[in-house]
Amino acid sequence: MPESAPDELDRLLTAAQAAQRMPAVSAAAFTGGETLWERALGLADVGREEAATSAHTYRIGSITKTFTAVLVLQLREDGLLELDDELRAHVAEVPPGPTVRHALAHLSGIQREPPGEIWETLRPPSRDDLLAGLAEAEQVLPPGRRWHYSNLAYGLLGEVVARLRGGGYRDVLQERVLDPLGLSRTGLDPKAPAATGYYVHPWTDAATVEPDMELTEATAALGQLWSTTGDLARFGAFLAEGDDSVLPVTVLDEMARVAVMADQDAWTVAWGLGLGLYRRGDRVYAGHGGAMPGFLASLVLDRRDGVGAVVLTNSGAGPKVETLALDLADAAHRLTAPPAVEWSPDEGAPVEVAPMLGAWWTEGSELRITWRDGRLRADLLSGSPWNRNSTFEPEGVDRWRCVEGRERGELLRVVRDEAGAPTKLYFATYPCTREPATFGA
Repeated sequence: MPESAPDELDRLLTAAQAAQRMPAVSAAAFTGGETLWERALGLADVGREEAATSAHTYRIGSITKTFTAVLVLQLREDGLLELDDELRAHVAEVPPGPTVRHALAHLSGIQREPPGEIWETLRPPSRDDLLAGLAEAEQVLPPGRRWHYSNLAYGLLGEVVARLRGGGYRDVLQERVLDPLGLSRTGLDPKAPAATGYYVHPWTDAATVEPDMELTEATAALGQLWSTTGDLARFGAFLAEGDDSVLPVTVLDEMARVAVMADQDAWTVAWGLGLGLYRRGDRVYAGHGGAMPGFLASLVLDRRDGVGAVVLTNSGAGPKVETLALDLADAAHRLTAPPAVEWSPDEGAPVEVAPMLGAWWTEGSELRITWRDGRLRADLLSGSPWNRNSTFEPEGVDRWRCVEGRERGELLRVVRDEAGAPTKLYFATYPCTREPATFGA
């Protein structure tokens, strides 16, 4: 980072802490698992005047759901379920209709909370009570109809994990995610030092300790975790790059693919499989927010380059932590933009590729085939900016598979004359000729 970068990030954090009256806030900016900047401000415990540090653990609430989603995708990878299985195929007490995929993307249509007024009584249901309560739970929307956030659905996903792994959610999470990723400060119980959660009065500056609501084993999967900015930065790096001991990057790509648009008006918020997707200008950040009594949290990252931010606070009402995390991530991008890379020539295209290069025509539009950075590429000049480029990998003689961009997965086939010169290309079965031509020519 430039020398001035920490000062700018400090200013953003300090201004937010003061304006939004957070007793304490801990934040970090990161890329690729490396912490670029971290700061903690305020008091982790107001009564004892204990200064906040980056080592303090905070409740991260629904960021837990992303960990739960990772466990569910592991089940799919191990052949123990399919995402389009109905939930009741694995938890017989669930009414018919919603699938595992629906639950992951908040498309299940199941009511938001477990039956009972748990956010008034602060007594979450036991496993037996949760399952028995499904008879009363409402299907408030048809499955797959529209985005509807459901804590209950994620409680049921935790039950799926426990049943198919033959152990409690706590032990499965520890063994299959926390330990492999080295998240030693993350767990269902707070690790000392831990911040105290507060309710800051809207009309005064008084901070009152919030009740400590402990979720049960049956509901832990929807929001029980505690963590630190450092651990969540490492988890963010995993969400960008993958880890074959947990989930490969191709599965993380699937999790971060849009399953439903949550913000139907401006298209600024979508949802994947356990990941929120937030559009900011030309960037889309993946991540999740979290809330529990006395605590708010946010993790966001741009998976294209791994740059992201974490914000944790011990105030449960008022602070806009997701906005602050996005502001910090935007600033980190701006401050760490890589310098332009000098171009240098290479030996050019292989002899069998060179005759393929140049202009081709398909559907009356020019398709320009090039060899750049050792890879075969295509640019449909009339295509939309987001969907005009393709990158290929060889797949046998005169066969190339599109692995990135437009028509990903489709085949590019080369037809040659008796002298070996390319005369026609077929890309996704569409013919490409050296001269403009009508269909069927």
